[in-house]
Amino acid sequence: MGPAARFVALAAVLSFAVAAEARAEVSEITVAQQYGVSFLPLMVMETQELAEKHAQKTGLSGLKVNWAKVAGPSVMNDGLISNSIHFAAQGAPSMIILWDKTRGQIKGVAAMTTYPLYLITRNPDVKTIKDFSAADKIAVPSVKISTQAIMLQMAAAATFGEKEYARFDPLTISLSHPDAVLAFANNNVGVNAHFSSSPFYEREIKMPGAHLVTTNYEILGGPATAVLVTAGAKFREANPRAYQAFFDGLREAIDTINQDKRAAARLYLEAAKDTKNSVEDILQIISDKDYAFTLTPQKVLKTAQFMAQIGSVKQTPTSVDELFFPEIGGLKGD
Repeated sequence: MGPAARFVALAAVLSFAVAAEARAEVSEITVAQQYGVSFLPLMVMETQELAEKHAQKTGLSGLKVNWAKVAGPSVMNDGLISNSIHFAAQGAPSMIILWDKTRGQIKGVAAMTTYPLYLITRNPDVKTIKDFSAADKIAVPSVKISTQAIMLQMAAAATFGEKEYARFDPLTISLSHPDAVLAFANNNVGVNAHFSSSPFYEREIKMPGAHLVTTNYEILGGPATAVLVTAGAKFREANPRAYQAFFDGLREAIDTINQDKRAAARLYLEAAKDTKNSVEDILQIISDKDYAFTLTPQKVLKTAQFMAQIGSVKQTPTSVDELFFPEIGGLKGD
């Protein structure tokens, strides 16, 4: 066999090996998210097929992405553990619980959205966090494990002492944000308070008697990641191209939003089928100085250390790098 023939044969072998490697990865992935403008990067990814685009660039052609909407983190956690969900957009506490439960096998992919969470009430007797009582029912996405539930625990510990961190747990009820808006408006099942997020907060605060009690920024002492993306180490190791395609797609989606927020606001209204807000409403939300779409984690480590302090998790991380896969290296999060 001459040199030219050997080159052709070698090229054929390498092409076959590359194709086999690509075929070894999953042909479809499932991404879970909740409701609200904070999930806009995933909406951009879905409508512009960014994960599929980046998968094609790596040679992983034909990747199918399933987009699932769920009410709270409990379903996501079960899906991540069973590998029926490959990426989940959720609050930091949910990821921290999984990180602890799986001994680091499930971690953060990246942060996604930094924004305030607003604790509001229609009870005129509640002026500060210490005024909540058995007369109140607070809607949160999931009791005990959602970001909002952990924020209530942090606030209780700061106000009444560490041993009283669970003081507000009996007052909470699990409701998706859309259902919580209805319950808050109509006092369904006794709900007179909601730890809300945009754009639901902007609607609720206009309701008669509604007023703000506190925010997660106030509780944590500064801007904090409200939504991040979580995945499993086994999936990442077995599917490096699919994982990288998702990560690169998320990065591009965030860049796209930050480059043209008005266009992003229009996309949100269409993707969410939101008829209650205008482009200007959404633009105002995502242009606020306290609102940011970014891959950089903020206050995630502080949240994890508090959860370890009260016994919600057994392990105490000393660095945010322990909680995230290395793709976010160099972003200098906390």
